[in-house]
Amino acid sequence: MSLKNDIEMVKEELSSEEKFFEKAVVTEKFVKKYKKALIGSVVVIVLLVAGNITYNISEQNRISEANAALMELQEKGTNKATLARLKSLSPALHDVWLYSKAVTSNDIKSLEELKSSKSFLIGDLASYEVAQEKNTLPELNAYSSKSDAIYADLAKIEAAVLLINEKKIEEAHLKLSQISLTSPLAQVAKTLMHYGVK
Repeated sequence: MSLKNDIEMVKEELSSEEKFFEKAVVTEKFVKKYKKALIGSVVVIVLLVAGNITYNISEQNRISEANAALMELQEKGTNKATLARLKSLSPALHDVWLYSKAVTSNDIKSLEELKSSKSFLIGDLASYEVAQEKNTLPELNAYSSKSDAIYADLAKIEAAVLLINEKKIEEAHLKLSQISLTSPLAQVAKTLMHYGVK
């Protein structure tokens, strides 16, 4: 009985070894057949990882250099070379610097130039500052009529105040009624309509 069991065990072992070698042969054939594609895939993955790491390091260095240029401008004042370096490193940060200087010094000419900034926020803020500084109905109306204007409701209130001062009550009422009830300035508009327009 024992000999029969031993023979059965040996047969099973040989069968499993045979299956293992069979799978090894199939794997070897697969690797030989697709060797170039597999090597190419590994190379591409390595290059992508290396490229991503290089890009991240480069981007971090660019940000650090832009911040250093901004700090230099804050400490030493406006220097054309430093300003040009900041513009090449980060145009948006360059426009923020110019905007802050223009608002501080009330420089309408610089604000006019910043209206066409590639940074939406700076362009919009500069447009509002120009409209507010000129304080004319056409400027305020032009700004408030833009669909994506950040301070549209504030410009409408300023335009309504100008209209009230010119005794154009109906137009002021119409301007104030354009302010949404969900706007943070809705209460101001309601107050103006009640006291200034009635």
